[in-house]
Amino acid sequence: FLFKRCLCYTELQNLTGISEFLLKGLSEDPELQPVLYGLFLSMYLVTVLGNQLIILAISSDSHLHTPMYFFLSNLSLADIGFISTTVPKMTVDIQTYSRVISYVGCLTQMSFSILFAYMDDMLLTVMAYDRFVAICHPLHYPVIMNPRLCGFLVLVSVFLSFLVSQVHNLIALRFTCFKDIKISHFFCDPSEILTLACSDTFTNNIVVYFFAAVFGCLPISVIFFSYSKIVSSILRIPSSGGRYKAFSTCSSHLAVVCLFYGTIFGVYLSSAVSPSPRKRVVASVMYTVVTPMLNPFIYSLRNRDIQSALWRLHSR
Repeated sequence: FLFKRCLCYTELQNLTGISEFLLKGLSEDPELQPVLYGLFLSMYLVTVLGNQLIILAISSDSHLHTPMYFFLSNLSLADIGFISTTVPKMTVDIQTYSRVISYVGCLTQMSFSILFAYMDDMLLTVMAYDRFVAICHPLHYPVIMNPRLCGFLVLVSVFLSFLVSQVHNLIALRFTCFKDIKISHFFCDPSEILTLACSDTFTNNIVVYFFAAVFGCLPISVIFFSYSKIVSSILRIPSSGGRYKAFSTCSSHLAVVCLFYGTIFGVYLSSAVSPSPRKRVVASVMYTVVTPMLNPFIYSLRNRDIQSALWRLHSR
């Protein structure tokens, strides 16, 4: 019956497959649309402006030309790309009263959202390793974290993120028919595409979960290992002032890590506890929109070097 249903649907599409999808968005209430438009547009502008200021401050201040701030500037760039794959399309849909997205546009949005999400994941892991070397091996830090290694780590992060996004893209391209064209989300989420697929998705789910486990659990393991060594080294510092100074160098990064992984785990836990698509969509806003917006504030409010660089940038 399922095969016949899919075959009939593709016949209605002239056997060419789906040409477009329909995004349900956050709410279908007409009275909420102006509120959602203003809210998400302002959040997007704040995110782009905040992350651009971080990048400008780091690039214009020679005191911040260090590995830690080099990785931070790349993280800000990834955050701009991450939020730019979802929010602009959503605000345009609200403004034009149209939630249609083409098949090619959906796959493109899915690929870029995965790319920048995994770049955030990889860069946070690299930054944890950087803090581990700086605190646990301070005398060897300039030698270990040399410019060549820093550039290599960023390139590896981009390559692995691109690899994961293309794997998801290839899996989606294998689908020849879909049960429905309505996506219960405000962007083309990979899990939603898998749910709508008409064919057997068991093998595809295994591949997706394998990559999620490898590129999800491995970075978290590296971060946990790095911070276990960092805490152990900090506790061995005799003076309280020295312990505070050592911890302050990684407090901002630790806050961003907790925010990033906490929101992602919150989405999956909410999906497991409550199967409501609407609650899952609202929870997804946290890691797709709120986290990229808060990262610049976390680093600027808790980092005196960034504050000084921003003040000098403002003075210029």
